[in-house]
Amino acid sequence: MSQSARAFDHRSTPRVFCIGRNYAKHIEELGNRLAGARSVVFMKPASCLVAPEEPLVLPRKVGEIHHEAELVVEIGRGGRDIAAPEARAHIAGLGLGLDLTARDLQANLKSSGEPWERAKAFEASAPLGPITPLSPAIDLTDLSFSLQVDGATRQAGHTGDMLVAITELVAMLSRTWALIPGDLIFTGTPEGVGALVPGQTLLLSSPVLGEARWQTA
Repeated sequence: MSQSARAFDHRSTPRVFCIGRNYAKHIEELGNRLAGARSVVFMKPASCLVAPEEPLVLPRKVGEIHHEAELVVEIGRGGRDIAAPEARAHIAGLGLGLDLTARDLQANLKSSGEPWERAKAFEASAPLGPITPLSPAIDLTDLSFSLQVDGATRQAGHTGDMLVAITELVAMLSRTWALIPGDLIFTGTPEGVGALVPGQTLLLSSPVLGEARWQTA
């Protein structure tokens, strides 16, 4: 952890917003239609957060659990109906996280038209690394990040590839919810999602945001 970054305390997190379908190649790899695709918004309870180095216990008997590496935004100043050009001023910091997904269960829920909570909001489904304060030197449109599993790169993302940019996501969410300091936004995952099994080492890293590591169990 860099000197400027800090560990995140889930007890201070009001809400965890998650964005789906924000990278074109990920939309395609799951067999969804890119034409006319819109970002999906769902939520996880703060109790789903898992700090680095804490055991990452995967659920059993629900089929494959997939990793989805994401850049995470922490809200620092609340507000409602925030304009996208003003959204940066509402961001306190950035981190790296995983939106773990019970993929088989999600497919079943989709086919029956049910909500996704059981596939997305289970215990320990949101590992989160340290939060780095947003400084003037950080370009929100030029951040890269990656996920390695047992030393092999599984996912590599860049915020310039987002279909909806970070500031636009903040503005979009604020039109429905009054954002609160401490709210988190998982901003979507690039292509390369895949299954996890117990006994693996996961490493999220970014040249700007540092590293975070977990061991699956």
